[in-house]
Amino acid sequence: MDIVILSRSANLYSTNALVEAARRRGHFVRVLDHMQCDLIVNTGKLELNYNYESIKRVDAVIPRIGYSATAYGAAVIKHFEGMGVYTLLSSQVLLSCRDKLSCLQHLAAHDVPIPKTGVTNNQYTVRDILHQVSQPPYVIKLLHGTQGLGVILSETRNNAESIIEAFIKTEDNVLVQQYIPESKGSDLRVFVVGNKVVAAMKRQAQPGEFRSNLHRGGYSYVVKLSSAEEELALKTAQLMGVNVAGIDILQGSEGPMVIEVNVSPGLEGIEGTTGVDIAGDIIRYVEQSYK
Repeated sequence: MDIVILSRSANLYSTNALVEAARRRGHFVRVLDHMQCDLIVNTGKLELNYNYESIKRVDAVIPRIGYSATAYGAAVIKHFEGMGVYTLLSSQVLLSCRDKLSCLQHLAAHDVPIPKTGVTNNQYTVRDILHQVSQPPYVIKLLHGTQGLGVILSETRNNAESIIEAFIKTEDNVLVQQYIPESKGSDLRVFVVGNKVVAAMKRQAQPGEFRSNLHRGGYSYVVKLSSAEEELALKTAQLMGVNVAGIDILQGSEGPMVIEVNVSPGLEGIEGTTGVDIAGDIIRYVEQSYK
């Protein structure tokens, strides 16, 4: 197969792991920086150029699109879709999962447990929204953020109100969620490929920190999922229409609940923690889907 990986750099761990896994299985693979792709749209014909060269005869595309490049990355994926190329991640799924509010709305409408969440653009109703969500503390999140950036734990209602009002005035969209104390600064990263959970790890925040992201200094270890946790991850991936995902789950007193769906999840942390060749699993899934 001729495989294209959309990534800002071939030197990134996840990108390099996918390249090596594809080459081990005999595929021709190229890494294209999606932000450097030129798109030509004409009646009945779509063309894509990269460094002045027309990109043709591609069998499959594996997108690795970062948050800051979501809009243009989706446009590049859609271009490949219009050219009849199989893409592991569709443009529409990328956009719907990157919109945290839209994602939570869709999951909640299909009875997927999530932390109670509130959103407002009205500074006069902030206190009411906080009251309806929960008692303090609160978790406040930017609608567009990753790796724990733009996530704040507010210990009091007055403090949370001030933070949200400030974001409203700067026209930054945020959501506020109930804090799940039972999680104790930890969450589960469940890696789904196709209709199968291929790896899972528990991430634990450093003392004094509630964000468990490894990029924020958290640590991780292998964990055996309960049947409820595994079923929840698979149901979430299926509902969102994503083929490869890192599903983040909190363990609450009333059972597991989903907090995020990552459509370009990093491989370094979970491969290093679990020892699973997830890049190889992804390439095998691409082969099966292409056939």
